[in-house]
Amino acid sequence: MRKILIFFAGILVSGSLFAGGLVTNTNQSALYTRLQSRNASTSIDAVYYNPAGLTKLGNGLFISINNQTIGQTKSVLNNYTYLSGSPKEYIGKVSAPIFPGLYAAFKAGKFVFSAGFNPVGGGGGAKYDDGLPSFEMPVSDLVPLLASQNIPTTQYSADIFFEGTSVYFGYQANISYKINDIISVAAGVRMVSAKNTYNGFLKDISINPNYPAFGASYTGNMVLARDFFTSGAGVLTTLATGASLYNAGLQPLIDGGYGSVLLSDAQSVGLTAQQITQIQQIMGAAGQTPQQIGTATIAYAKTVMGASAPVFSGKAAAMTGYAAATQDVEVDAEQTGMGFSPILSLNFSPMDNLNIALKYEFKTKLELTTKLIDNKGGGFFTEGEKVIADMPAMFAAGVEYRPLDRLMVTGSMNLYFDKDVDYDGSATENINMIDRNFSEYALGAELGLTDNLRISAGWLGTFTGVNDAYQNDQRYSLNTHSFGGGIGLRIGPMIDLNLGGQYTIYKEGSKGFNHMLGTVGVPVVETYNKDTWIVAAGIDLYFGKK
Repeated sequence: MRKILIFFAGILVSGSLFAGGLVTNTNQSALYTRLQSRNASTSIDAVYYNPAGLTKLGNGLFISINNQTIGQTKSVLNNYTYLSGSPKEYIGKVSAPIFPGLYAAFKAGKFVFSAGFNPVGGGGGAKYDDGLPSFEMPVSDLVPLLASQNIPTTQYSADIFFEGTSVYFGYQANISYKINDIISVAAGVRMVSAKNTYNGFLKDISINPNYPAFGASYTGNMVLARDFFTSGAGVLTTLATGASLYNAGLQPLIDGGYGSVLLSDAQSVGLTAQQITQIQQIMGAAGQTPQQIGTATIAYAKTVMGASAPVFSGKAAAMTGYAAATQDVEVDAEQTGMGFSPILSLNFSPMDNLNIALKYEFKTKLELTTKLIDNKGGGFFTEGEKVIADMPAMFAAGVEYRPLDRLMVTGSMNLYFDKDVDYDGSATENINMIDRNFSEYALGAELGLTDNLRISAGWLGTFTGVNDAYQNDQRYSLNTHSFGGGIGLRIGPMIDLNLGGQYTIYKEGSKGFNHMLGTVGVPVVETYNKDTWIVAAGIDLYFGKK
C-alpha cells in the first residue's frame, strides 16, 4: 500500500523510443529511414552521422530539411494473481508526429562549417489509458490485505491515467577540415536541451467490503476505499478510547474486591447497564466469543480492555494510513536540464569508391531539475529535485562502397558505453543495471534506376546489454530488427527528395520478480513487447557545386 502514492515512479519517456541506444536516437534523416545505415555518409546528413565526410561536398551551401512521423505500441503482460482479469495486458501508445532533422553546411576550400538540429533523445509522447501493472498492483493488494484482516472483500477498481512527453533536442556545430584527398577530420560540440513532462492521476480507488461494523453502508457494495478506511479509523479510535477508559475505570472495582463479580451482574457493584453493554461490545470487537463475554468477570474484562486498547489504536493508525494512501493523486510536473557533448570525427577514403568513417561522441552529463505545476507532485515528484539523466558516450563506424556507379552498399556499427552511465537516476544510489554495452549493426544498399531515381533498402539489428535490474513495466530494452526502404528522387538541379519507411520488430522479453504483499513475496512474471513504424520525408537543397 505504501507504493500507491508513488505510482508515477520511474516513468521513462525520456529513453530512446526509436533507433539507437537506451537513451539515444540515431534515426536522424529520411536517408537513414530508407537505408538504415548512414555512418559513412558524405551527403548533407553527415552533419550528424559523419562530420568529417562533409569535405566530400562541393563548395557552396547545402541544406537538408527532414521529418519523420513515428508511432509505437508498447505491451506489458502481467500475471499477478490479484489483478482483475489476470493475466492482464497493458497497452501504451507512443506518438511523435513531428520528429525533425535540420542540417546546413557551408564548404569553402578545405573547410566545412556545419550545424544541425534534431531530437537526439526521446522525441515522443506516451499515453497509458489504463495505467500499468506497477500502478494497479498496489490497488489490487487491497483485496487480499483486507481479507487477511477478516474484512471480506472481493473486488477493486480505480481510475488511472498517465501521459508523458519527452524530448532531448540537440543543437550541433562542427568544423571539418580536409587534410588531403584521403583523410579528413572534424571536431564539434552538441548542446542537449532536455525536457520531460508528466501528467496524470490515480483516483476513485474503490472496494466492496462486507463489514457493517465500520458502517451500515459497507455490506458488499462498491464504495470509495478512502471513505471506508476513514470510517474504520473512526470506529477503531472510538474502541481504543473506550478500552483505555474502562481499563482504568474498572480498577477501583477490582481494588474494592469485586474483581470476581460477573460482568453481567456488575450493576450490583455500581456499573450502569449502558456501561456493561459498551464493555461487552468492545470485548466482542476484540474477538471475544459470546460465551467468553457471558462468563467474563470484571477482572477478566479489565484484562481484555488493557490488551485491546493498543491493538485498536494500531489498527486505527493503519486505517488512517490506508485512507491517506487511497486518496486521489494528481501529477503535473516537468523536468528540464542542459548538457554538452564534444564530437570527434575521422573520414578515410583509400579509393575513390570506398569511404570509411569513424566518430566518437563523448558522454553528455545531464542533470534535470523538477518543477511542479500548481504543486501537483503526487507524493513522488518534489519541487527542485535533481535527477541524473546522462547520455552515454558513443563510438560509431561506417563503410560505403560503390562497386558500380549506380550501386552503393553500406554498413554501420554503433557502440554505446552504457556501463559508464548511472541509469538509476539517483546520485545517492548505484544500482548495477548494465551487463554489457548496447550495440547495433546495419546494412543498406542503394541502386540508381536512372540518373534521377534511386531505390534503397536496409536492415538494422540492435543488441541490448541490460539486466533485470533495468527492466520494468515503465521502461524496458529489447533486441530488435528493423527494416527500411524508400526512394531518392532528383526533382531539380538543386533539389533531392527522399521518402522512406521503416518497421521495427522487437524480441519479446520477460522478467520474474516478487511483489511484496505486506511481508509476503508473491511471484510475478511480466512479458514485454513493442512495435514501431516510421514514415519519413526529406528535402536536400544544394546551392553550389555538388
